[in-house]
Amino acid sequence: MKTFKSLIIFLSLALLSQGAFAQDTKIGVLNALQALFNSDPARVWQQELDEEFSVDVTRGNELGAQLSQLQEEFQQNEAVMTEEEKRRANTDAQDIQVQLQLIQERLQTSLQERQQAFLQSMQEELAAAVTDVVAEGGFDLILNVDSAPYFAPVLDITARVTAKLNEASQRGETGEEQ
Repeated sequence: MKTFKSLIIFLSLALLSQGAFAQDTKIGVLNALQALFNSDPARVWQQELDEEFSVDVTRGNELGAQLSQLQEEFQQNEAVMTEEEKRRANTDAQDIQVQLQLIQERLQTSLQERQQAFLQSMQEELAAAVTDVVAEGGFDLILNVDSAPYFAPVLDITARVTAKLNEASQRGETGEEQ
């Protein structure tokens, strides 16, 4: 994320040095992460992640259901359970919780690593898309959405950048087929 903010700041400064404070300054506001993650390459990436992690997600759902069932049974039968049965139920619940936590941690770590790799792999494409939108729209200054406490929606170029990413992705796919 820092890389994308740096990219936007760099582009903004480059445009600023070209006279952005002239009377007819054309300004755009960009949410680079939103543009990237709404793109077709991001959808493909998300589908791949869903497939890759489907076993863990399914196992996590099963464990969650088991834990819920165990808790429900415990609440219903607690009055008639022996101390040993209560301890066993508690131990079983703790074991399931540990398994769930391990799966969640593994998924979270893997997702963060994959997300960072995706962001790095798309950095050049994002820069090219922003450059194309700037050139086509005649923008003098592009601000990162985080640096603009308020802006009129008409200044938001995020959807345009997403469209450029999608166009580039489609050109890349057709180019690979030939």
